[in-house]
Amino acid sequence: TVKGDVHDIGKNIVGVVLACNNYEVIDLGVMVSCEKILAAAREHGVDMVGLSGLITPSLEEMAHVAREMEREGFDLPLLIGGATTSKAHTAVKIAPHYSKDVVHVLDASRAVTVASSLKSARADFGAANRAEQQRLREAHAKKRAEKPLLPLDEARRRRPRLDWESYVPPVPGFLGARAEDVPLAELVPYIDWTPFFVTWELRGTYPKIFENPQWGAKAKELFDDGQKLLAELVSGGELKARAAWGFWPANAVGEDIELYTDETRGHVAAEVHTLRQQMDKGEGEANLALADFVAPRESGKADYLGAFAITAGLGLDAIVARFETDHDDYRSILAKALADRLAEAGAEWLHQRARRAWGYEAGSPLDVLALIREQYRGIRPAPGYPACPDHTAKRTLFELLQAEERAGIRLTESLAMTPAASVSGWFLSHPQAKYFNVGLLERDQVKDYQRRRGLPLREIERWLAPHLGYEAE
Repeated sequence: TVKGDVHDIGKNIVGVVLACNNYEVIDLGVMVSCEKILAAAREHGVDMVGLSGLITPSLEEMAHVAREMEREGFDLPLLIGGATTSKAHTAVKIAPHYSKDVVHVLDASRAVTVASSLKSARADFGAANRAEQQRLREAHAKKRAEKPLLPLDEARRRRPRLDWESYVPPVPGFLGARAEDVPLAELVPYIDWTPFFVTWELRGTYPKIFENPQWGAKAKELFDDGQKLLAELVSGGELKARAAWGFWPANAVGEDIELYTDETRGHVAAEVHTLRQQMDKGEGEANLALADFVAPRESGKADYLGAFAITAGLGLDAIVARFETDHDDYRSILAKALADRLAEAGAEWLHQRARRAWGYEAGSPLDVLALIREQYRGIRPAPGYPACPDHTAKRTLFELLQAEERAGIRLTESLAMTPAASVSGWFLSHPQAKYFNVGLLERDQVKDYQRRRGLPLREIERWLAPHLGYEAE
């Protein structure tokens, strides 16, 4: 896993699959620098290098590794994998930096086929891969030319027009941040099991997946193993969950959200800088920014913004280390996957508490299916994800919550959260708030964002690299 990133479940599964097919795998772990990767490649005389990453800054780190492999004259195939990677991104953003084979590997099930092809027929496989990547680059360029982005002023003109005059913002039951230990047993009913199977590349919706004629039996076996280990984790007391969350008086100023220290709203405690969609969605379709769903300062409405950070990974390292000492890769990966599910369940559990503390949800708690389908008011967008793609917003969020001191969650240099089984984000309460993808950004908005952030343009472009609709200088 590349520098700054701590996620390794998918990488570990790839390692196990390759090892079971008689490949020797040199696993360097997580947060591995380019220098260490290339030094190990030379030391072990490897046949290929594989990079993994989950968060978007990992994509830039992968491009850096490709550039360094080119500069240092490597002739090894470079394999790219991870949740934020894709064939198109690999072709457009990574492959051009390295003149040898750069291959996107969709998931662990493809790893053996790719590795085998590179070993037995590299010339033919590489030529076909390069030809496909060239087609992807041409298609990308054509799409950009056919559908240019809107100027920022026009995107702002197409912002949604919400009725602030009659809107009455709900008032939270408390202001500021608080922290608490979270009993794991309370989170279990909130688990969405479908992504658990996706982790193991078993496709299907829980519980219907058990009826699948091809892998239903395997899914049931995996589920039973997971249930058994989950019961051990919950009762054992070694794995712990903790959360920090709170509310602040807030108002929107353009695409920014001002958070105030108290109800006088005279002092700005922090600013949340949001980005607006610039794709041309056609007249009548709004170009969204998260700030649109917070009452504008000029409306005179006293609105609020919530923030949270929750982890279910405290103590996980010791549990995983024990399994690895016993050479039990399966239970090691299983424990990490369960901790991830508990963290996501924790975010759902905490959001439900927040809606109730905010005073706009009452009555019987929603059932798990209703929660999974998001049949409730409000959203909890996470920095680094489609609606707010800039990971640096986590710094603001963590400072507000004092998340490291209160919840035991730290940020890496690339702003991944550690423990990896952690979730953080904002709480927005407006009934029309919804998730969306900011998409590509034009240079005019990036420069406007840089001015508001007060950071060097190059740094802003580095953090927003996957979302740039132009070539950065």
